[in-house]
Amino acid sequence: MTRLSVNVNKVATLRNSRGGRVPGLLDAVEVCVRAGAPGITVHPRADRRHITPDDTRAVAAALAGRTPHVEYNIEGDPRPELLEMVRALRPDQCTLVPVTPGELTSHVGWGPGPQSAGVPEVVRDLRERGVRVSLFVEPVAEAVRWAAEAGADRVELYTEPYARACERGAAEGLRSYETFVAAAELAHQLGLGVNAGHDLDLENLVLFRELPYLEEVSIGHALMSRALFEGLEKVVREYLAVLGGAARAPV
Repeated sequence: MTRLSVNVNKVATLRNSRGGRVPGLLDAVEVCVRAGAPGITVHPRADRRHITPDDTRAVAAALAGRTPHVEYNIEGDPRPELLEMVRALRPDQCTLVPVTPGELTSHVGWGPGPQSAGVPEVVRDLRERGVRVSLFVEPVAEAVRWAAEAGADRVELYTEPYARACERGAAEGLRSYETFVAAAELAHQLGLGVNAGHDLDLENLVLFRELPYLEEVSIGHALMSRALFEGLEKVVREYLAVLGGAARAPV
């Protein structure tokens, strides 16, 4: 079954909008783990608008030594502050994501070019420290090949184009999905694991969960948005059910 890594950024966004400690980020992590989530993702940005460095360290401490093990994925751009935390905390996975100043959320993947020139050196350094490295890429051959050449363990396929296509109808969603199939097949041929994330939800996952070689999906915004009305533990279980093959989420 494809693994679910719950991105808890939005809990920190809500907390930071008011200040203080409510809602508690670690409380949310505990609920997700209790519901069966096998992974937790955080994305500490330089502007600290949601997850902070202190949050990153606190989640690492909360997940340490659990049985069964809960994978910790720290994602972000390869700036010195983030890399220092990853080296110190040694999460199971670090997902390197390009960041454009002022962006609301990640909206482009890595690929060959000047902006990614230093990425292979970062990948090598983190892998030598025992951290699995995933590179956030567009679902196109040149980006997947570049990730393999950079020495990554996995790619995370950027799925917003798929999500937007699904909104326009089943036929467009299927056409978009086929581009991801091609990217996943190529990644596997090149020895890369396949992750995916960005705007996946209970509806579009029903098709996307069939993606060949899909190991992990990282989901935050849609999951947390539904949890406002349905409850976090219930919604985590809904996503796990869909990834496990349920025809649709429980009502």
